[in-house]
Amino acid sequence: MVLTQRLRKAVLAAHVASSVGWMGAVLAYLVLDLVATFGQDIATVRAAFMAMALIVLYGIVPLALAAVLIGAILALGTPWGLFRHYWVLVKLLLTLFATTILLLETRAIGAMAAVAATGADPRDLPGSLPHSVGGALVLLTTLVLAIYKPAGLTRYGWRKQQAQRRSRL
Repeated sequence: MVLTQRLRKAVLAAHVASSVGWMGAVLAYLVLDLVATFGQDIATVRAAFMAMALIVLYGIVPLALAAVLIGAILALGTPWGLFRHYWVLVKLLLTLFATTILLLETRAIGAMAAVAATGADPRDLPGSLPHSVGGALVLLTTLVLAIYKPAGLTRYGWRKQQAQRRSRL
């Protein structure tokens, strides 16, 4: 399946928008996570935990799922393919990994927000700083891969390339 140029640009714009939105939401979450982890004011820490749950539920999760879905459509609809180039494959695996960890961590974030909302001292909650820092680093890595596109075909990509060359002869 090859997308027309007009459709490819629309899908690319949607992918960039969802990916940039995901990155922005993660950075906003990271700021709140720092406040929740190191803050001393109980009301501010409580508000940070509750805002973190909202950002995850209504921002990060939908944008992550959109980026994965739209990215797969884009890869399948262009000559890059989903499994032809190492950079696309690594980007896909990193994105799936980050999304999986996010989905697993969402319940814990909601639980921390619920505890913070009860009036208990939220400064005793663990926060999720390693996950938010790790998520930001993974997203930065996928950004670098998308921009620099390091050379290298997978075995599947090499076979497809050879088959295309043979069919032109």
